Amino acid sequence: MSREMGLSHRLTVANLDRTARRVFYYARNAVRDIAPKSLFRRQLDGLLERAIEGGAPVRERLDYYNKLTTSFTPGSEAVTVDNVPWRRSRYYYDFKEYVRFFDPGLRLDVKFGDVRVVPPVPSILKSRPIAGDNANSVVLNLNKFRHFHMPADSVPFSDKMPKVVWRGGLYSPIRKRFMQAVHGLDFCDAGTPSPKAEEQYRKPYLSIDQQRRYRYIVSLEGNDVATNLKWIMSSNSLCLMPEPTFETWFCEGWLKPGVHYVPLAPDFSDLADKVAHYERHPQEAEKIIATAKAYCRPFRDQQLDRSISLLVLYKYFVLSGQVEPDDEIWRFITDRPRAAPARAEERPRVSP
Repeated sequence: MSREMGLSHRLTVANLDRTARRVFYYARNAVRDIAPKSLFRRQLDGLLERAIEGGAPVRERLDYYNKLTTSFTPGSEAVTVDNVPWRRSRYYYDFKEYVRFFDPGLRLDVKFGDVRVVPPVPSILKSRPIAGDNANSVVLNLNKFRHFHMPADSVPFSDKMPKVVWRGGLYSPIRKRFMQAVHGLDFCDAGTPSPKAEEQYRKPYLSIDQQRRYRYIVSLEGNDVATNLKWIMSSNSLCLMPEPTFETWFCEGWLKPGVHYVPLAPDFSDLADKVAHYERHPQEAEKIIATAKAYCRPFRDQQLDRSISLLVLYKYFVLSGQVEPDDEIWRFITDRPRAAPARAEERPRVSP
């Protein structure tokens, strides 16, 4: 089989796999959405009791996603659990996956989409700014079909092409700045498949599998977080990016430069030097890759994901005065001494 035929075959397989995952995602969630809600609500107490068995690591992530500490009243635009807006269906299904375990009359503020600012009232959302007081932004794992795809990578770092790759839309200042900085560099295969982009920046679409053949993959924020960050960090390629400014369920604010990824200057003037350094010191690159992959592992655990999500919502409903807390569960949420901060290379260190 020729190289071109091989590439075409792998791309076809990747597209079929994504289509199959999309069909399964919608079918599973459609079935859940028509199931009697009482079936889920009867499970809540037992699920919360098992969730707190995760101990200090679960508490640490709970505290990070839901930083609220005082009582509050839902805003005038709050919706009930049973009346979540349908728009943006992936957000809807991901939200309903967890909120259906609670009473349908409970009220909460919800913001779907790429949220870049902290809301005036405590709200459930996908993304928030890392800097400043972001406690009103209560994070759940929304739109995870797009953001939490972390396929296995079997190609070692040493066997990959010693070049940099990036593909994406040029709709944010940082991405345009990156393309201007790297345009014409022989070691950098960067571009956008968008037909609306300037011709000099257009490059053919590359699948995840095709991009992972490069040793170095750049991650750049778009409307909020970078969509490709999770699959880069779970691969055997080295992630290069400026320090993140937004975060999601992936806790991007916990990522440490030089530990989980290679930091780049805001103007990308150090890209060539960084690549040259890791070409001379591949063992340093492989250490960062191993640490990044270890960081990703807890986010593959669906049971853990559900446990923490239910605690995030439970804390929200108690502080909003709508749920009378169970003594044991609330003691876990509020009274237990906080765990000592994890070392940067270990976070998040959660086991179910």
